[in-house]
Amino acid sequence: MTRTKFLSATALSLGVLAASLSPAMAEKKTDFKLAWSIYAGWMPWGYLESSGIMDKWAEKYGITVDIVQINDYVESINQYTAGAFDGVSATNMDTLSIPSGGGVDTTALIVGDYSDGNDAIISKTAKTVEELKGTKVNLVELSVSHYLLARALDKAGLAEKDLAGVVNTSDADMIAAFATPDVSTVVTWNPLVSEILDTNPDAMKLFDSSQIPGEILDLMVVNTETLKDNPEFGKAVAGAWYEVMAKMAAGDEEALSAMAEAAGTDLEGYKSQLAATAMFYDPAKAVAQAESAEMPETMTMVANFLFDKGILGVDAPSADFVGVEYPDGKVTGDPANVKFRFDTTYMQMAADGKL
Repeated sequence: MTRTKFLSATALSLGVLAASLSPAMAEKKTDFKLAWSIYAGWMPWGYLESSGIMDKWAEKYGITVDIVQINDYVESINQYTAGAFDGVSATNMDTLSIPSGGGVDTTALIVGDYSDGNDAIISKTAKTVEELKGTKVNLVELSVSHYLLARALDKAGLAEKDLAGVVNTSDADMIAAFATPDVSTVVTWNPLVSEILDTNPDAMKLFDSSQIPGEILDLMVVNTETLKDNPEFGKAVAGAWYEVMAKMAAGDEEALSAMAEAAGTDLEGYKSQLAATAMFYDPAKAVAQAESAEMPETMTMVANFLFDKGILGVDAPSADFVGVEYPDGKVTGDPANVKFRFDTTYMQMAADGKL
């Protein structure tokens, strides 16, 4: 199983409406809630809750942190945007478009991983991305799959207008659709990618997310004001997360098996998903990713994609509508409307052994 990546205009409008109704979140408090949904790189959040590791770290800092699984990915982000949760697992793209685009100042507390092959373009007929010209491509519109296609086309010197069209197809229908003669190319994610390739020996993977490393980021994002007013919250969450990362890096089968079961697969199945997921087990590597020179360029490309598709906030006047701030203080987008921040403070504390 993997994260559902569908971002509809309806979901976006709900998120914006919820943001307008949410109470001010800036306050000193002791009880916190995080939301997460099923995806290879986010399974540790469920394990943090079930294993008691989160409770241990929360107790250390005199707080409580409840971690709640929500089966609908977009709904989890909408609930965070509305103020029902203090943080949520989300991609960089969906963070920018829903809470940040909706006016909720949001910080990436944990940079957990990037897709390193989990997302792919698969075709029965084309042998290269260039050969997609004039053909139809099936995918979940306005999703990370759509972004992957846009990046692949750009690298091939093409654009979406060079296709015969993009056909919106639910992830639940993707495998059945690819089996029909009318569908020649799909863009999707694991475990669907593996299943399609395993059952269609003539199918070819034309492009995958390993060719745009670091662009599809999986994060734990939190309300900026809540984090600012409650540093103990950031310390507890980072401490618990990196304790589990150390277990995973060491190949702890008890922990990995628990995550696999929660993901609806077995240990080997989960390991295969992790193989296409560049996990930042070492907090220093997560810090390096957040501080990389490529990050502003990546977020600018994401903002351009979202604006082009009309989902960068309501009535966004340009791709620069939302300001994104990086660890060195640099801002892309509107510096007067910074609503998305990459803050390495707590990941760095983990790296330095100061939690």
